[in-house]
Amino acid sequence: MNSPDGKFDVNLFRPKSRAMKGEILAMIIVLIGWGVAVFGFQLWLKLSVPPSGMSWLEGFTFFNLPFHFWFTAQMLPLWFIIICALFNLFMDRLTERRDRKGERSHD
Repeated sequence: MNSPDGKFDVNLFRPKSRAMKGEILAMIIVLIGWGVAVFGFQLWLKLSVPPSGMSWLEGFTFFNLPFHFWFTAQMLPLWFIIICALFNLFMDRLTERRDRKGERSHD
């Protein structure tokens, strides 16, 4: 881990070890899941507008709120918690596998 010039060589686009490749893959999956949750539903809502002007998603109410508002306000924080839990479970399994094999993550 010690380098002669005191700097660490970390490149997200060229990970050196298998553990780093797994960590980068987990980060990419989390970012894609977050992007789909945040932007995907809003994009679907925008693209589902018929020529008449109002989508059924905009007209549908849930607990006296428009469904798209309720989904954004309630489900996205829940999805964030689910993504964090899945990321932590994956990283724990990756760490256990790396420890069993005796690999070092940042060589």
